[in-house]
Amino acid sequence: MGLAIIHSRASVGIDAPQVTVEVHIGPGMPGFHLVGLAETSVKESKDRVRSAILNSKFLFPSRKITVNLAPADLPKDGGRFDLPIAIGILIASEQLPTDRINDTELLGELALSGELRAVNGVIAAAMASNKHQRVLISPEAMPMRLLW
Repeated sequence: MGLAIIHSRASVGIDAPQVTVEVHIGPGMPGFHLVGLAETSVKESKDRVRSAILNSKFLFPSRKITVNLAPADLPKDGGRFDLPIAIGILIASEQLPTDRINDTELLGELALSGELRAVNGVIAAAMASNKHQRVLISPEAMPMRLLW
């Protein structure tokens, strides 16, 4: 068990500032803790992420899971961080490899089934990702890659 750092993007007006999703899995009382001044809608992602991981036939770690959305002073709302949190958990629990995660940004809400759902602000996020020479993985970003 360990640490995973995933890149994502918030949506603030027409901007898409970077958010670092840090996932730590370690010893301690099993639980899922979300820090980084997240709004209520982001805190609800804990249930979506857990269900999506299990319904996608992965194991949900029965360890202490701490997720930090940084920087803490940036507004974070909606389900846009579900995908990066889920992938962070799978990497930190050694169920997915870490290959290419540093040059990738993830964005998207998860259904309880594990299906990926659209979020707002993807065009700004795709432009910002491209500027930093990273690939954006999001339901709406795939067709936009053809535009670059």
